[in-house]
Amino acid sequence: MTDENALAELDRLRSSIDNLDAALVHLLAERFKCTQRVGELKATAHMPPADPAREEYQIKRLRGLAESSGLDPQFAEKFLALIIEQVIRNHVALREK
Repeated sequence: MTDENALAELDRLRSSIDNLDAALVHLLAERFKCTQRVGELKATAHMPPADPAREEYQIKRLRGLAESSGLDPQFAEKFLALIIEQVIRNHVALREK
């Protein structure tokens, strides 16, 4: 592969990565819109911000999806844990309003 071909492929791959990053951000925004509503419902119903059973289910489900997609399940679990942590923080803030 010539340097010119490598650079062209690099540009193509980077463009795809940029598009995927944008899609991830939009998907996360949609997910947080849903969890915002969940937090509002929990606050109104005086439910706890965290749901350990649901979190455990989601972690198992995401690990399975990661494995079947060729993604490191530990990475997927860490990623989900970060999201869950933020969701719980948001739910606590809603409850305290």
